[in-house]
Amino acid sequence: MLRLLTSSCARILGSGVVTWRPSVGLLSPGCPGTRQASDVSGAPHHQPSSAESLVQLVGICSMMHLPLRSSPEGLDAAFIGVPLDTGTSNRPGARFGPRRIREESAMLGAVNPSTGALPFQSLRVADLGNVNVNLYNLQDSCRLIREVYQNVIAAGCIPLTLGGDHTITYPILQAVAKKHGPVGLVHVGAHTNTTDKTLGEKVHHRTAFRRSVDEGLLDCKRVVQIGIRGSSVTLDPYRYSRSQGFRVVLAEDCWMKSLVPLMAEIRQQMADKPLYISFGIDALDPAYAPGTGTPEIAGLTPSQALEVIRGCQGLNVVGCDLVEVSPPYDLSGNTALLAANLLFEMLCALPKVTTV
Repeated sequence: MLRLLTSSCARILGSGVVTWRPSVGLLSPGCPGTRQASDVSGAPHHQPSSAESLVQLVGICSMMHLPLRSSPEGLDAAFIGVPLDTGTSNRPGARFGPRRIREESAMLGAVNPSTGALPFQSLRVADLGNVNVNLYNLQDSCRLIREVYQNVIAAGCIPLTLGGDHTITYPILQAVAKKHGPVGLVHVGAHTNTTDKTLGEKVHHRTAFRRSVDEGLLDCKRVVQIGIRGSSVTLDPYRYSRSQGFRVVLAEDCWMKSLVPLMAEIRQQMADKPLYISFGIDALDPAYAPGTGTPEIAGLTPSQALEVIRGCQGLNVVGCDLVEVSPPYDLSGNTALLAANLLFEMLCALPKVTTV
């Protein structure tokens, strides 16, 4: 089930939390700080607060100051936090990612002048709070995540996820595939996450896509992994991915160049079939995103990250996640700020978003 955030940025989260129920909303339609417009059906389109009417540090600490909802019913897309990091292999802290990303998202506006995207005039969007994960049991957390996402997706709502470590992508893909069947995948990250097991354990952040292949969740001929790099225990750490039909784009193949031509090729590969975007913040060079659990040098730049996400605009995107933000390793908040911007770009890339 989902647990919703009701405290402001200036207060410690955790008080005033309610349990997600299928048909009960937390905030009334006229909650302060939220602007609304309606489409021809009369359903409200929530607009993030304008700096002209609300100081950034005022109001509930939701994603982009959007209203908090306890149900996905009637929504086209929703931000959902998954504060889980018990699947990490190195530095923990990603459980704090959703909170810090929401805080930094107060900087964001409602439109995208660079792409012309008008997401909040096109879609009904809200913040559904956090999944109530079990930090003491990773397998149970995966079950809880899967059940929540099955309900969200069944309601016709596209989830945009604030992680959390990369373990969470596995149960999310289970829920996505239940509705859409095997999906294409644009995975941006430093590591392939196709390890079979570690210390006998088959579920953690380095096994997410191995388990997804095992269960038939991915359309392997439409899987691309971008930004892969780092030292390894073997000379061919990408063998498994390539043997499954994945396209692996190494970070060094991206150095000093635009990724627009690459994304043109990927667009043709993905066609009009369902596509999931999974973005590990460790794809970026730690000079830009030091707040992550397993950083690798010589990564992508923020402008290349934008090219990848914007290159998915118009494709049949059925879900997205932004994972591996570990705020304790970046006290400036810049990693979370970057993550918030990339999630906004994912929202702008969703189907049915109007561009001008």
